[in-house]
Amino acid sequence: MSQETCRWGILGSAGIAQKNWQSIRNAGNAELVAVGSRDVANAQDFIDRCSAQVPHPVMPKAIGGYDEMLASDEIDAIYLPLPTGLRAEWAIKAAQAGKHLLCEKPCGIDLAELDEILAACKEAGVQFMDGVMFMHSDRLRDVRKTLDDGESIGKLRRIATQFSFCAPEEFLTENIRMHSDLEPQGCMGDLGWYNLRFILWAMNYQVPRAVTGRLLNSSGRADSPKPVPTEFSGEILFDGDVSASYYCSFLTEHQQFAHLSGTKGNLCIDDFVLPFYGNRIGHTVSNANFDCDVCDFRMERRETQVPTEEYSSSHPTAQESKLFRTFSSLVLGGQPDSHWPDVTRLTQRTLMACLESAEKGGSEVSLS
Repeated sequence: MSQETCRWGILGSAGIAQKNWQSIRNAGNAELVAVGSRDVANAQDFIDRCSAQVPHPVMPKAIGGYDEMLASDEIDAIYLPLPTGLRAEWAIKAAQAGKHLLCEKPCGIDLAELDEILAACKEAGVQFMDGVMFMHSDRLRDVRKTLDDGESIGKLRRIATQFSFCAPEEFLTENIRMHSDLEPQGCMGDLGWYNLRFILWAMNYQVPRAVTGRLLNSSGRADSPKPVPTEFSGEILFDGDVSASYYCSFLTEHQQFAHLSGTKGNLCIDDFVLPFYGNRIGHTVSNANFDCDVCDFRMERRETQVPTEEYSSSHPTAQESKLFRTFSSLVLGGQPDSHWPDVTRLTQRTLMACLESAEKGGSEVSLS
């Protein structure tokens, strides 16, 4: 592709798309051409609201109907934030129309559906990537340096993660994430996907030996055919004696920590998904020391802050801007990178195994 700008269309007007309206604007190598909704008035309302805060050099076009957007020869890539239950149909159609696909997570209702999406992208020769923003943060580069230096934490033994927020009553009774036809995986798809992705990233995408999952709470909207997970936890076991825990919930107040423990110390990130507001993010290395001198017992805090010079949000250096910059570069380069669909598939495979374990009362499910 000889052009210098990747031309984007947003297929759907979900709330997360408002954030990525600005991400596309900040990417530097991307242009938002159109926003599509089933109703052109909804698309125009979305554009008007976003433009009032973050105007684009050229106002995107409102399109009524997803097929019209996919037929446009002015669009190279589609950002797809539709609910999971509706995603596969339009993801496959986008690929078949020759559009590169940035897909929100979870990317399918099950592994078989995701495989259909990935097969369509591969056949069409288009790039696929999921919307996990922290994957594109420079902080992961810095965390990897710490993990690999051999001294800060030594040999990795344990990973613990939590991502949760305490949803208000209107969320639990009205939000699409509480409807099993739209978001059947509930908090596991919405939040647990991030836990699992971080764990798999830390392990260099080693396939887990086995997983466990336990459904702690579930509920649904009045019109939901089935309840969806609202609180879920479990364990992931790897060869090499490394284990990991994950917890995600719509019922526990906001937390998003990742803690990696080893034979010499530990590493902590207290905002691994959505960095806290500011112009610098980072991680903490702890090498606490216990000293005993007869009757004098002392646990000494020895912590090192490792900063990453990166804004947390709404800035060209922020992780969401880098996501669209990276994707656009791949599109403009003309050579799809198979790494991204591969890690999406491993994440979905692991997630489905955790849900299977929960259905079996928490018994281990093998992925070997």
